[in-house]
Amino acid sequence: MTHIDAELDPARTERAAVPTPAGGLTAAQVAERVARGDVNDVPVRSSRSLGEIVRANVFTRFNAIIGVLWLIMLFVAPIQDSLFGFVILANTGIGIVQEWRAKKTLDSLAVIGEARPTVRRDGTARSVSTSEIVLDDLLEIGPGDKIVVDGVCVEADGLEIDESLLTGEADPVVKHPGDPVMSGSFVVAGGGAFQATKVGREAYAAQLAEEASRFTLVHSELRTGISTILKYVTWMMVPTAIGLVISQLVVKEHGFKDSVARTVGGIVPMVPEGLVLLTSVAFAIGVIRLGRKQCLVQELPAIEGLARVDTVCLDKTGTLTEGGMDVTELRVLDGSDGTYVRRALAALGESDPRPNASLQAIIDAYPDNDDWRCTESLPFSSARKYSGASFSEGDGESSTWLLGAPDVLLASDDPALADTEQLNRRGLRVLLLARAARDLDDPDVARGARPVALVVLEQRLRPDAADTLRYFAEQNVRAKVISGDNAVSVGAVAAKVGIDGTALDARRLPAEREAMAAELEQATVFGRVTPQQKRDMVGALQSRGHTVAMTGDGVNDVLALKDADIGVAMGSGSEATRAVAQIVLLNNSFATLPSVVGEGRRVIGNITRVATLFLVKTVYSVLLALLVVCWQVEYPFLPRHLTLLSTLTIGVPAFFLALAPNKERARPHFVKRVMRYAVPGGIVAGAATFVTYLVARHFYTGPGSLDAETSAATLTLFLVSMWVLAIVARPYTWWRVALVAAMGAAFLVVLIVPWLQDFFALKLVGMAMPWTAVGIAVAASAALEFTWRWVERRFPV
Repeated sequence: MTHIDAELDPARTERAAVPTPAGGLTAAQVAERVARGDVNDVPVRSSRSLGEIVRANVFTRFNAIIGVLWLIMLFVAPIQDSLFGFVILANTGIGIVQEWRAKKTLDSLAVIGEARPTVRRDGTARSVSTSEIVLDDLLEIGPGDKIVVDGVCVEADGLEIDESLLTGEADPVVKHPGDPVMSGSFVVAGGGAFQATKVGREAYAAQLAEEASRFTLVHSELRTGISTILKYVTWMMVPTAIGLVISQLVVKEHGFKDSVARTVGGIVPMVPEGLVLLTSVAFAIGVIRLGRKQCLVQELPAIEGLARVDTVCLDKTGTLTEGGMDVTELRVLDGSDGTYVRRALAALGESDPRPNASLQAIIDAYPDNDDWRCTESLPFSSARKYSGASFSEGDGESSTWLLGAPDVLLASDDPALADTEQLNRRGLRVLLLARAARDLDDPDVARGARPVALVVLEQRLRPDAADTLRYFAEQNVRAKVISGDNAVSVGAVAAKVGIDGTALDARRLPAEREAMAAELEQATVFGRVTPQQKRDMVGALQSRGHTVAMTGDGVNDVLALKDADIGVAMGSGSEATRAVAQIVLLNNSFATLPSVVGEGRRVIGNITRVATLFLVKTVYSVLLALLVVCWQVEYPFLPRHLTLLSTLTIGVPAFFLALAPNKERARPHFVKRVMRYAVPGGIVAGAATFVTYLVARHFYTGPGSLDAETSAATLTLFLVSMWVLAIVARPYTWWRVALVAAMGAAFLVVLIVPWLQDFFALKLVGMAMPWTAVGIAVAASAALEFTWRWVERRFPV
């Protein structure tokens, strides 16, 4: 039902306005709403449907061109001149199968990583899938939870919701009962519950989330570059093909069927039909490989994007360190009673229904305190760096306590900060327990608070963090540690995993973007960073031309993850973090990132290689067609000849090269880098082939001479194309050498096996002309080698 339908349906508006009891809906009420369709039925899809995959692979511009030409050839020429059509069918089938496999991988991983909101039904809380939420459901929410449907707040305990992803407003919004709650926002502090008033397609943000999470092959430099190249190819093809048709059917006076066959033979190789296929296959296989490592790629171009990253911003907690912590020491200050302090800490732990990692460590260290009753609480917020609670103690006394960052709660000259500094230098995390002199709802509740104890926490380093960071350093990718913790402590942890550099307190960073960018270029480790500052720091780095990846797992990382070029979230992270990230590491292993980078580099580097092969063919095909039109001669090839050449020098090698390991660092300007090789390569190959063809026309005379001329031209074109393949295959490995040699041997088999000679209409006549063709090919290959090396020096990209 649309928004308009809802407005016109007074019954629905009335139903949504009736408050749901505190125990939630009953099973019967849920069943009633499901029966009438009031369910959150927006499908969360990580991939295209099978129908969309088939349409995307079958109904393309070039498939239409090739399909028409194939049907023509089936009627006017032998079956061997129609082989190119069967190749296209096979390629399309491969593309569909590989993308279908990638779809199944993505869908299975998406189920593992999908959010399961907590709803209250029949008086109990239970986790359900997003699609099982019904109208009027009561949903419980806490820090890091994403709001999945529109609703109205019914319970709030210090509830703060960030709506910046919808409204652009950076400051969290404090919610009270009766306030609206919008889907697409997320909880940053506190907890509560809300009643669902709009579900399914009525919730506008749900529609946006569905669109954003779909499997896509667009919005990447690689895909955009290939689209640009294909656009130029189309522009070249149309006038050239028209000229060729006129030349072969009108100007030349020979059989109609032969003229049609040679016309089609000139048009078909202009189409780089396998380039898009191989790009799709390379991406799809990358998804499958990463899926086996429990890495969910929510947006396919992220594989490519991470390979282009030159700066990685790391959130310390959950990335360099594991989620859990341990209380290693409790330092009581100013002669306070240790037993009383422990009771206060236990009560603070009990007061928060959704403790963060620090508070969970305190809960594990100290038993529950049943004597103290919490009367008011202030949930932890990344912006203020502390939490608090007021208690009615067992003897009737009341007290208010704060727990948070010592350098935030204490005055700069407080002696307790010296102890904190020493502990931070050892990489330990320190929290201050302070007794507040003001009410908890006072905006300046921290002012005048009396320090009572320091709680020392030890963080668990990820065993794979050092190796992963070493990999990035070797790949010239700079790491920036950005954390909300104390700068000295963050610096010590960073040093343990091999990141050197002075740690800066982000509170001293300039707010102006250019000045901040200058500071970020110099320093490596930053502490006391607020969520908004994380976002600003990502933007500042991007303003200097850096491609930035951001990793994180907490709700304080959401804004930065969304603005980064690539967002990487941990599978155990908050629901909101996983929702905005392009890559989710479901196994929570930071060590998976090099695999993602490797897949991206494999795709980019290998597609650049094979694109050169395909476009050299396009350039020489267009050039040959133009030369044929200008010289008013028969087109030298039948479709079967170019099918053979394309298969041996492009199709088969490109498939292996596109899927091979490749650790070359991704470089920008894909189109320029490909065309600077393809244009001179195609010109050299086309010119050499046409020279051989003209020489053969003068050498051979009499009936059947056209077949001999075609065979000589084919030999030259094959040898030059083999040299292009040999250059593209560098640097050589044993299998690449074997691949090139196998393609050469296959062509030799065609030349020496009689029935293959007849099938492909190839027969070298005499000795002089074939060796002349070889000589021209050798000269062209030398020219090609020299030209490509000169282009590389003259026009570096």
